[in-house]
Amino acid sequence: MPHSALPTVQSPLLAAVPGVRHAFFTRRGGVSQGLYDSLNVGRGSQDEPADVIENRARCAGWFGVAPEDLNTCYQIHSTLAIHADGSWGDVRPEGDAVVTKTPGVVCGALSADCAPVLIVDPEARIVAAAHAGWRGALDGVVQAAVDAMVELGGVPERMIAAVGPCIGPDSYEVGLEFLHRFEADSPGSTHFFRPGVSDDKRLFDLPAFVLDRLRTAGIEQREWVGRDTRIEEALFFSNRRAVLNGEGDYGRLLSAIALEA
Repeated sequence: MPHSALPTVQSPLLAAVPGVRHAFFTRRGGVSQGLYDSLNVGRGSQDEPADVIENRARCAGWFGVAPEDLNTCYQIHSTLAIHADGSWGDVRPEGDAVVTKTPGVVCGALSADCAPVLIVDPEARIVAAAHAGWRGALDGVVQAAVDAMVELGGVPERMIAAVGPCIGPDSYEVGLEFLHRFEADSPGSTHFFRPGVSDDKRLFDLPAFVLDRLRTAGIEQREWVGRDTRIEEALFFSNRRAVLNGEGDYGRLLSAIALEA
């Protein structure tokens, strides 16, 4: 499959911005086998390292750049947003958001149920990719990414953001301790929870919560692409699905954005 033909999910909002390319890659179009079939980009997985390297190269090729221009972090569910002035190569700094105003540098986030967030300021020509699991979203990784863009001259009111494929509101069942943590750390967030299958369970709407975090950060133009990673097994990796199936490990999806050179 030519790199340019890799299947992707696109955000209509981001796709309308000239001079910017973005992709929420699916699990299709790579070389990995078995559980990792086939576009696994997770260097932290137990997949064959050579296959992961090839998959990352294919994603970089989709953007028309070299593999070393694909910048992703060693993700730790933090609020660390890192500026990328150039290519990181094989370096993986700890953090959960990448921000750049350098054309040709790709900002990427890895996920397998967590919410990937891509942001652009079309006027200041700044882009960012963030990894927002429940912990990062609650602690403020979205705000950290926006703040890093502001440091480079961005203005939140001009920014456009998209939340990519992630675990959907009907798939994310959690315990009451999860709800209580949100009540304590983010008062007023209980409306992101619905009753689960039993009294001690709740369903959490991660994409809606992340969209609300984007709104709080000042971004009015925002959307979720509406794809649930847990239930769409043919297209997406899912940590929750892997656990439910007793699979032991899982691949990682790439979401990325770049200014055209």
